[in-house]
Amino acid sequence: MSSSLVTPPLVKAKSLSCPNCGAPVELRGFAHTLSAVCPNCLSVLDTSSPELQVLDTFQGKERVQPKIPLGTRGTFNGTVYEVIGFQERSVQSGGDFYSWDEYLLFNPYKGFRYLTEYCGHWNVVRALSRVPETARARGRQAWRLDGRTFAAFDAMTAATSYVIGEFPWQVCRGETVRCEDYISPPYMLSAESTGDEVTWSMGEYWPGSKIWQAFRLAGSPPYAQGVFSNQPSPFAGKIGSAWRTWLWLNVALFVLFLLFTFMKANREVFRQDYVYLSGKSSEAAFVTPPFQLNGGDKNVEVGVHASVDNDWIYLNFALINDETGQTFDFAREVSYYHDSDGTEGSRNNSVVIPSVPGGRYYLRIEPEMSPSSPSTRYEVFVRRDVPIYSYFWIAAMLLLIPPIVVLIRSVKFEGLRWRESDYAPASSGGDD
Repeated sequence: MSSSLVTPPLVKAKSLSCPNCGAPVELRGFAHTLSAVCPNCLSVLDTSSPELQVLDTFQGKERVQPKIPLGTRGTFNGTVYEVIGFQERSVQSGGDFYSWDEYLLFNPYKGFRYLTEYCGHWNVVRALSRVPETARARGRQAWRLDGRTFAAFDAMTAATSYVIGEFPWQVCRGETVRCEDYISPPYMLSAESTGDEVTWSMGEYWPGSKIWQAFRLAGSPPYAQGVFSNQPSPFAGKIGSAWRTWLWLNVALFVLFLLFTFMKANREVFRQDYVYLSGKSSEAAFVTPPFQLNGGDKNVEVGVHASVDNDWIYLNFALINDETGQTFDFAREVSYYHDSDGTEGSRNNSVVIPSVPGGRYYLRIEPEMSPSSPSTRYEVFVRRDVPIYSYFWIAAMLLLIPPIVVLIRSVKFEGLRWRESDYAPASSGGDD
């Protein structure tokens, strides 16, 4: 016994004539359609009875051209829907006036869906048959549905300013509805109130490119301006990922730090104590006993520790190759002060000469202090092939840049989102 797939029969639109101008009016919603708008004269017609009656005539001068023409079919989650109605809704708040578009989509077997567009931002909307549970978010009234908490975003009274096509309710230009929006990107929970009746719906954000692909429309969708209320953040989930990457890179950097430390000889080749004699304006320069620097071109650290107390000592150094006469000149100052407010300076100072060839060397030292300074002891040491940790600190600081940039951009994105809300931060300004 063979089996075959059964496809739904093709449902054809019903065609009637407008009693106002005689133009043909197609009804694609069949028994669901309670009102339709004549595409020629834009009269609103009552389709609840076989004899079409004119409910309202179009008094405006400008016609609104839908971005998606009536009759266009698109596929959403495997189901084909047809655009059968279009309305423009507008809101006036103070001196500001803005509007958005709503498309009514219909499938004879799946029912209705809605498609909204504002400044290039799209939402696919479905009506809900259940009421969400009350909750709290951001310190305000919120709703919870399907494990998501929806935070209050805005509330407004919207008026229908333009209609065309057919609708499953008695549509009327100028009718108003109270709208409240709650968000949990990429979803939006909306409540529309007319009198004592409240209708809940769930919208899901779709980028314009995905809408154009669903309807197979030519050209490009309108550019999305700004950040929409339930627009998903491009940085969602990236902050944690960036910090995890930062952590593992720091682990790798620490391993390199240990290897670098173990590979360095860090060998002390000279250490000697000296005394600066008080009562002299300057000390004659002197030289140290020679010492050996083994290996090729490697760094050399020369350091000094002085027992200064609320005083300073300045030392001119010269590292001299005893065989070639090659000289490396440098100077270090050691100063240490303290009082009731705290301390300043340090009794230690050092310098690292990056590349010194191997050989036999000695130091020429010329100390300087204030003539009124007491006798001061100081110690000089020399180390060969020392690890330089500053590079690792610089690398660690540079590794902080990517996660901080992601965090800042994420905060900025959310700031732009909530700036358009009724609950915008005070710093955004009332005009936003």
